Amino acid sequence: MFDMVKRWYWYDWFMFIIRLVCSISLVFTTIELQQYFTLPIAVLVLWQLIAFSVPWLCLQLDYKYYLITEIVISGGLCLYLASFFPQAYFSFLLYAFLIAAHSAKRTYLWSGPVSILLLPAIIKLIAEQSEYWVMAVHIGLAYVFGFSFHLLALNHRQGETIREQNAVLEQYLSQIERITLAEERNRLSKELHDTVGNAYTSLIMGLETLRPELSTNTGVERLDSLLDLARQNMEEVRGYVHQIESPHEALPLLQSLRKLAEEFQEHAKVTVRFHAYGVEYPLTKQAKTALYRCLQESLTNAVRHGHSTEIKVSVQFEPQQTRLEVQDNGRGIEHGREGFGLSAMKERAMNLQGHVAVYTEPGEGTLVTCTLPRQTELKDEAIRLLVVDDQPFFRESLRTLLEEQQDLQVVGMAEDGEQAIELCGQLQPQLVLMDLEMPNVDGISASRTIKETWPHIRILILTTFEDTKQALEAMRSGVDGYLLKSMQPLELAETIRTVYRGGTLIDQGMSHKMFAQLEAENSGDDSSLNKALSAYELTPRELEILQFVSKGLRYKSIASKLYLSDGTVRNYASSAYMKLGVRNREEAVQKAREAGLLE
Repeated sequence: MFDMVKRWYWYDWFMFIIRLVCSISLVFTTIELQQYFTLPIAVLVLWQLIAFSVPWLCLQLDYKYYLITEIVISGGLCLYLASFFPQAYFSFLLYAFLIAAHSAKRTYLWSGPVSILLLPAIIKLIAEQSEYWVMAVHIGLAYVFGFSFHLLALNHRQGETIREQNAVLEQYLSQIERITLAEERNRLSKELHDTVGNAYTSLIMGLETLRPELSTNTGVERLDSLLDLARQNMEEVRGYVHQIESPHEALPLLQSLRKLAEEFQEHAKVTVRFHAYGVEYPLTKQAKTALYRCLQESLTNAVRHGHSTEIKVSVQFEPQQTRLEVQDNGRGIEHGREGFGLSAMKERAMNLQGHVAVYTEPGEGTLVTCTLPRQTELKDEAIRLLVVDDQPFFRESLRTLLEEQQDLQVVGMAEDGEQAIELCGQLQPQLVLMDLEMPNVDGISASRTIKETWPHIRILILTTFEDTKQALEAMRSGVDGYLLKSMQPLELAETIRTVYRGGTLIDQGMSHKMFAQLEAENSGDDSSLNKALSAYELTPRELEILQFVSKGLRYKSIASKLYLSDGTVRNYASSAYMKLGVRNREEAVQKAREAGLLE
């Protein structure tokens, strides 16, 4: 109720005040003339209090309820008073004004005749000395004034709505302009990276392949000079690429999000409350952009679709993940309605192994939660890498791409598993990027030996082969990740950081194939289970997570068993809970068992 009062305009206060003043005046008049009435004065005063409060309370719910209660309760009071004093019909002029002011649509067809024609007719019957047409004219004029006031208020309300929508539209256009500019910067930086950067990489690779063909010292020196020049120019191009970034990307996350919230509050004329919990730690550029875009879209949707007046934004820096929550007090979003902005938010989060959840109920607002696993760039230390591949061109290209990241350092390169084992003893790398098919000693055998000798060294398989049997054998040998060479360089860098910190990652497509193969080997086709899976649209991986959860395992234990990171397991579990329509693991296990998904 208080929230409704806060949104009142001047005309709402005007009608409330004149209603209050006239009601108080009528109470005092009734008390002065109490000896003329048959009802006790306490009953009359209570009736007048009900006539003041009940229709007004009904007005806060629905104007139709107000019209009925106003005519019945207030009109009945005026009829009773007019039966003793015919001039008491003047007290109904206020109510006629208010009835007209609050009528809308087709209610005029019955509220007008009842107020102007029927009520004077009843007063004429109970007070014969009254003039019917005089009363009808007076009440009719009050009704016309009320209708005119209604038009004035309606025009003002529409004007306010238009101004609010214009403010939201201006804010939205401003965001679109910033997003477009940012996307254009990103496109330009990618074009520079993919064209000029790759051109220099190919040039360096080509020059390196000429080294064995040179026989004179002069030729070798000239080749080294050309290589140094190419690498120097590539560093300059890299510097240009890093300078082309959005302004918010250069700011700390909290500062950029708080600035966005303040700008939105100023332009959209809504209250945005911003809170941060935990100690802020550095995030990757991709994670900062994803959270920034999520807040942008959530704020815009809260006003455009939810018509919210108050939005609460909270950022939580947790040890294993970063969480952004945006909650509004609007009317909610229709179920099943997922626009481009929401789809883009979910896609950005999924690319970072995160999750976006939207909880909404009609009339109860919307809660948007964006959770990203903690993947920070290590600015104070560099991860020491060993690249193992039998293709010289790929080794050099991979080294060039990885060293674009400030926290990645390639300390050595090997052409087969035997040389990789030797270099691990000499260089003590922290992580090995291992190919599978190589001469002398293959990647699986080399990985097994390295893990037995130096268990602290992390191993990430990077191959072109999608053989599930080979992948399973590699995971059993103790490797910490299995990826395909077709992945993007930025994704590879993020994966290296995750694996270095203790996570285990497998290419999503490969993990589905591996799981399907294990399922085919361990169990036959169960039609009832397939129907249950189809009903809730659960993926095999989500079902596997639920099976482990039902056994009481924690996410960290599940991650180690499935060779996944803790954050990835949490994302699968959250997705399964959302599909099942539950809030926690206990409800999920119970509902999964009832549906026949679990034994």
